Amino acid sequence: MFGLMMQWLLSAIALLLVSRIVPGFYVWGLMPAMIASAVIGFLNATLGMFLKIITFPLAILTFGVFLLVINAMMILLTSKIVSGFEVQGYAPAFWGAVVLTLLSLAFRAFGREK
Repeated sequence: MFGLMMQWLLSAIALLLVSRIVPGFYVWGLMPAMIASAVIGFLNATLGMFLKIITFPLAILTFGVFLLVINAMMILLTSKIVSGFEVQGYAPAFWGAVVLTLLSLAFRAFGREK
């Protein structure tokens, strides 16, 4: 349970960092970041997984870049649902997905070194 809470908090912190890096990607505080990270996680686990399964051949052809497109769509959908979390267009959503993926990889790499 503690690991899940830490993952959620790290995802929220990653969203806050992305909002500092990517223009057009805004998060107004820790609480909206926590809610947005939970909604993004839920959407990726449900609708995102469905889309990734359906578009698997396209993901192979693009060497996985299309997965970032799906993640960007989930981020845009989350920005429509969660107040205090705003993404102004597809380009900030795409670059936000790229930065979120890189931050996730970095957090996992540092978390495994024990």
